[in-house]
Amino acid sequence: MQFPQLPLTNITSKSPQRCASQTSPQRCAKIRYIEHLAWSIWLLLCLMPPATAQMMPPGDNNSGSQETEVTPEETNINVTPEGVENNPLDRFTVERFEFEGNTAFSAERLSQEIAEFTNIPITFAELLQAEAKISKLYTDNGYVNSGAAIPAQTISNGTVKVQVIEGGLEDIKVFVNGRLSSNYIRSRLSRGTRAPLNQNRLLEAMQLLVLDPRIENISGELSAGARPERSLLEVRVEEADSFTTELFADNGRSPSVGSVRRGVRISHDNLLGVGDSLSASYTNTEGSNAYDFSYTLPVNGRNGAVSLSGGTTKTEVIEPPFDRVDILGDSVYYELSLRQPVIETPTRSLTLGLAAARQQSKTSLLGVDFPLSPGSDEDGETRVSALRFFQEWTSRTATSVFAARSQFSLGTGWFDATVNSQPPDGRFFSWRGQAQYVRRLPINSLLVVRTDAQFAPRTLVPLEQFGLGGFRSVRGYRQDTLLTDNGILTSAEWRVPVLQLGDSSAPPGRGGAVQGLVQLVPFIDFGIAWNSGTTPDPESNKLLGAGLGLQMSWGDLLDARIEWGVPLIDVESSDRTWQENGIYFSVNFRPF
Repeated sequence: MQFPQLPLTNITSKSPQRCASQTSPQRCAKIRYIEHLAWSIWLLLCLMPPATAQMMPPGDNNSGSQETEVTPEETNINVTPEGVENNPLDRFTVERFEFEGNTAFSAERLSQEIAEFTNIPITFAELLQAEAKISKLYTDNGYVNSGAAIPAQTISNGTVKVQVIEGGLEDIKVFVNGRLSSNYIRSRLSRGTRAPLNQNRLLEAMQLLVLDPRIENISGELSAGARPERSLLEVRVEEADSFTTELFADNGRSPSVGSVRRGVRISHDNLLGVGDSLSASYTNTEGSNAYDFSYTLPVNGRNGAVSLSGGTTKTEVIEPPFDRVDILGDSVYYELSLRQPVIETPTRSLTLGLAAARQQSKTSLLGVDFPLSPGSDEDGETRVSALRFFQEWTSRTATSVFAARSQFSLGTGWFDATVNSQPPDGRFFSWRGQAQYVRRLPINSLLVVRTDAQFAPRTLVPLEQFGLGGFRSVRGYRQDTLLTDNGILTSAEWRVPVLQLGDSSAPPGRGGAVQGLVQLVPFIDFGIAWNSGTTPDPESNKLLGAGLGLQMSWGDLLDARIEWGVPLIDVESSDRTWQENGIYFSVNFRPF
């Protein structure tokens, strides 16, 4: 071990000369006292333990003397890196950084962020800059309570260890004004609260809850926890009105059983307080009565759900001249489905689902069971057991919304499904695709474009066929003018506001100010249909209609629409009903 080399010769040579030059004994005594004090300080320095390597060198201590040198006897690294001759105690070289505790970013990404501090002589202040850059990378990407720290350490082989501290949530407190379970909120926030905590991800989870129809309003506050890397989240939720009653009427049914349909629907979006929904409806026409229900139960915090739905319909043909032969029909359906969003953000979503469906229908003539539809057995009964795999996609921008649905259906022979020697029967395969695009145009108008298509390689039973013409199809024609195995429908309409009532700055809805809107709706529809297998196509398999509609909405309370469509391709049809004269209407009234 080498001690600092002090200029001892100068110190000992100056004292006698200085005493000799002085005549005062008191002066000489003072000089000797200073000499003894200097020797005592020097002896104390010599007895101190040897220096060891530090994570960082001491600060600038340049005295200007070239004779002073500190050389530790044993060190783990060379504090004076090769190539740094000036101020050896001020600079050192880091060959690489080693990261611990990082999961949000890879070690390669972090090394890239501070690559400028490697393989060059740096100061302790620059080392702190590297630490700050890692922390800034985290905060800039939304990791608000994460950062980096360089702990005290012995530097070996030019490697500096960086401890990354990724923060999380200490607790989530949820306060709900209503019956909705706090676990429902907490489970849906989990996608945005997993460690490390990311503010952007948390905001996205909150925005998805804003879109939930069960929630009227939601707010959240993030505060500091017991430790710097832990935070507290407090969320307050106001539940929306979950109970809805709807009265509705339209002329969208086939004239054979009565085109004018009226009904009532009751639904609850939070029946048991866990976000489950129940809906039941009754509809009838002059020749039909239908009952439908559905129940949906959430199964996870990513909006996965199981649904059970079903319904029954009884019909009687009332259209002359067939009303004289007492044609009756009974049909029933059940469906169990599982749907799971796999991508879900405020601007886009992709949902996959699988359903098992059962349908069966039966017809009779003059009170006797009789096969009146293709594929039915000798008792007039058709049974279908099908598996359906569906995919749904939605994307939103500030000015547009695009939604699409695809469904593959496979008919099986399970559970006594109808099986014939020749199609059609309960065994089939088909694909159905639907899409709609809505875009906001100048003067607050909307362009709505939609399409619907079905393709099947073999003949289908009527329960699975594609209907074309009428209400919400090609307007200007009667309902289901064409019923075939395959078909394509395209429609476009332009909704132009002509009158606005109420406070335009207030949000519409039963909970806020009522706002009325009247729109003029020019439209054009086109469809083409054809059959598969040996079944001949309709004589006229194309429909084209155009017309004008008037649509009115009054908040969430009322929606009403009337349309007049003109058929541009002639097909054989009577003019007995409004529908067959190209006039369609619909009214939806939600009193509470």
